[in-house]
Amino acid sequence: MRAEPKMPSSPIIGVLALQGAYDIHAERLAQLGANTRLIRTPEELVGPNGPIDGLVIPGGESTTFLKHLERAGFYDVLHDFVHTKPTFGTCAGTILLAKDVDNPPQRSFAALDIAVERNAYGRQNDSTILTAETALPGGPMEMVFIRAPRISRVGEGIEILATREGNATLIRKGKMLAATFHPELSDDIRVHQLFLNIVRESS
Repeated sequence: MRAEPKMPSSPIIGVLALQGAYDIHAERLAQLGANTRLIRTPEELVGPNGPIDGLVIPGGESTTFLKHLERAGFYDVLHDFVHTKPTFGTCAGTILLAKDVDNPPQRSFAALDIAVERNAYGRQNDSTILTAETALPGGPMEMVFIRAPRISRVGEGIEILATREGNATLIRKGKMLAATFHPELSDDIRVHQLFLNIVRESS
């Protein structure tokens, strides 16, 4: 009698839980069948509980992220992780993943060959919700922008999946996914589903 093939186990997705709407990211991923872990220390990222399969770096304030990471000795561990494992950055997470950061310049992981301008669309009061077509199946997507960065340059081999005023807002390269908007604040789960698909493809 032939054994039935085993179903792949649910991926374990970490969500960097230093600031931002990390809990909502975790809820969206759990909705889609992922196991989630909130990551607050370098030990939780690579420590005794076993490796995670992918990581979400949520929105927030990128300079505050850097202060938390540098105080905890977390920066170098996270730098190595994002260069080797599936990672999804949203808003401030995209800034941290970018190769070049302007307005003003700041340190980053340089994991994606893009240039970003911080707070390019204005301050908190200039935040907006747009609905636009994307390269993802399923029709127009709601995109929530809060003090969003602008991707001003996209390097070779990066796939542009959505735009705003001609600038990329959702991009992918290999195991990396980045958005300048907040998909966790919408009921549309397609971006999180895409990241789970990337993680499964990479495992």
